[in-house]
Amino acid sequence: MLVARPNGRGFKVIDAFSRVTRLGEGLGASGVLSEIAMARTLDALETCAEKMERNRVGRVRLVATEACRRASNGAEFTARITERTGIVPDIISAREEASLALAGCASLLDPNVPWALVFDIGGGSTELVWVRNSSAGQTVMGVQSIPTGVVTLAEQWAAELASQSGYAKVVEQIGAAFRPFEALHTIGSLLTGNLVQMLGTSGTVTTLGALHLGLERYDRNQVDGLELGFADIAAVTRTLASMTHDQRAAHPCIGPERADLVVAGCAILEAVCRLWPLGKLRVADRGVREGVLLAMMREDGTVNAKGAPH
Repeated sequence: MLVARPNGRGFKVIDAFSRVTRLGEGLGASGVLSEIAMARTLDALETCAEKMERNRVGRVRLVATEACRRASNGAEFTARITERTGIVPDIISAREEASLALAGCASLLDPNVPWALVFDIGGGSTELVWVRNSSAGQTVMGVQSIPTGVVTLAEQWAAELASQSGYAKVVEQIGAAFRPFEALHTIGSLLTGNLVQMLGTSGTVTTLGALHLGLERYDRNQVDGLELGFADIAAVTRTLASMTHDQRAAHPCIGPERADLVVAGCAILEAVCRLWPLGKLRVADRGVREGVLLAMMREDGTVNAKGAPH
């Protein structure tokens, strides 16, 4: 959750809240959101509602993504959210999710590089966005969403991710799922000559950024906008693979909630890096939430379509 006020070309965050609830836990096997996962998420959303009331929030948008899109009881769950908290959620499409993620982190793109590959590794899905980029703004040229995120991968491929050979197999399978996107847009033909930049927005890339910097405690100011080389990503991935679950859980930049998810995220990221070997990417600790805020500000006339104030 982000509570913010318009401020110049962007906004000033007044309050923020984040909690890993694993709403999609078990969804891959059952096709439904479990009662336990829904209860965890409702508790978190109740906290959000209390914070919004305390901050006297006048405009709200809550978006639900892959877990609610896929679950047969997704609409039923969003109705329960409204009944308990008064918040009315929107189950958004994969394309809108990708567009919001792009809008949230677009300011980190270099306007002098004409193309951008933006990816968002979520809990239940991963989105790729191919973007025509310029100083005048961004145009989405293509979007792909695959129903594989860190939670679904960690659940379905836990045994494979624990071994080197199994991990390699998982990376190959994810890469195969992304290849139609490459075939459609021929991104690989543009990888030389500073024509393409890569931007990643997810807990995976921010965690890897923090570990690369050797932070003892996560610091958004140091991670957001960080340039991360593929060699650095590979080095941190090797370190994570060598750690036990308890060691990852004890690390202040990972924690027990993400200890079994970060290696799954590394597999998805490695598939992206192998298919499009640009050699570096920029880390965004921003995404859908920021995109939602900017969209509401445009609707209210606070900023124009380019994100500048009227």
